[in-house]
Amino acid sequence: MKLNEYSSIFWDFGGVITSSPFEAFNKFEIKNNLPENFLRKVNSTNPQSNAWALLEQSKISQIEFNELFFQESSDLGYGVDGLEVLNLLEGDLRLGMVEIIKTLKKKGFTQACLTNNFIPDNDNQPDMIDLNKKTEIFNLFDFIFESKEIGLRKPDQAFYDYVLEKVDTSPEKIIFLDDLGINLKPAKEMGITTIKVISESQAKADLENLLKIKF
Repeated sequence: MKLNEYSSIFWDFGGVITSSPFEAFNKFEIKNNLPENFLRKVNSTNPQSNAWALLEQSKISQIEFNELFFQESSDLGYGVDGLEVLNLLEGDLRLGMVEIIKTLKKKGFTQACLTNNFIPDNDNQPDMIDLNKKTEIFNLFDFIFESKEIGLRKPDQAFYDYVLEKVDTSPEKIIFLDDLGINLKPAKEMGITTIKVISESQAKADLENLLKIKF
């Protein structure tokens, strides 16, 4: 890919623009004597139709999620309260990533946020970050694709087909950043260049290498 051939940058939100919830998951597992990565195992079992998938497509309420997640985790050996897990999702904003988004906006790149999320229930679960901060960040994007709004979620192929239709660009012109390989795989198969975000510094370096831009 030659310089300036990329024209669009797609961003995941949680785990990319904010810190990953997996650290909070692991601390919760240690505190509650659960096997390491147990919560991720629950979330990745029957990923198309489990409690997490249904919540992120606004097909069930958080109360229903709580009950279904407890059942699913119990089936795997340890009953876990679903609302407690939702309370682990709030991450710290990565200010460096926000500055990169601002820089790319000034340079004329089309940018979209592709996020799996759910409708917050003020009685049980806050949104991932302060609403004013989130609104400020969302205003930087040309497109916002939230699973809770469109009823589709990553890594479903229909989600990516929907996004490409709306953005109206070719896969070869897109770079997509996500912290989950399962979400990057369908995009990569479509011809989109992908970056798996492990850390802020690594993601920044990978973007600099692809775009030949120093942030």
